[in-house]
Amino acid sequence: MSAAEEIIDIVDEDDRVIGRSPRGEAYARGLRHRCVFVLARDAEDRVFVHRRTPAKLVFPSLYDMFVGGVVGAGEGYDEAALREAEEELGVTGLPRPERLFRFLYDDGAGRTWWSAVYEVRCDLPVRPQAEEVAWHAFLPEAELERRLGEWEWVPDGRAAYERLRAYRSDRSAGPAGG
Repeated sequence: MSAAEEIIDIVDEDDRVIGRSPRGEAYARGLRHRCVFVLARDAEDRVFVHRRTPAKLVFPSLYDMFVGGVVGAGEGYDEAALREAEEELGVTGLPRPERLFRFLYDDGAGRTWWSAVYEVRCDLPVRPQAEEVAWHAFLPEAELERRLGEWEWVPDGRAAYERLRAYRSDRSAGPAGG
């Protein structure tokens, strides 16, 4: 079965399942669905960054700082995060990714999905899927930050990363009125 034929849940603005659709049709019709974004770090705390292949259904040839993808029909976010991370990194035996937050991605042009953002430590040697990943490296976060203005990034991953930075900032600020 091709990625376009994969059946996914269609959800409403409150992330409740309201139907199912083949993935390709969901993209073509702008149907809201679910995705997972997993920030993978190695033992040196560097972030896995990759460039998508030209054959990808959405955002071909763009850079991404997350692994992940679409949540399958009947699948939970947590299960999808682990499955997608292991598939894209080409590893087995990853620890369960830690869910950080969810948000609704909507580019205003028909691309909208509920997005769960995770982090995972990957101390295993990676062997990314050749059909998904054209180039990859583990980059120090400072270098990733420098590349934000230089490389063309997937817009949903960029939005998730901006929200992750805000999430970290809010958590490091601690309780108000300290």
